[in-house]
Amino acid sequence: MPHSIWNRETLLDITVNLVPLFILLFFTVMYAVWTPWTGEPLIYAMMHVLTVLPLLLLALLTYIAAQYL
Repeated sequence: MPHSIWNRETLLDITVNLVPLFILLFFTVMYAVWTPWTGEPLIYAMMHVLTVLPLLLLALLTYIAAQYL
């Protein structure tokens, strides 16, 4: 029977990445709900690129690291 990759040691190792993930998720949701720069589509797009892209990359990195631990 194959073992799960989500054992106790793996969860302890990847919790370091959970704090930045939650911070990026908070700012992504906050900027989606409250936009301080209305009427500026370039600033709005850049704001979401600078929060969503690192969020997705860190989530992917965390998942790949959990598979190899």
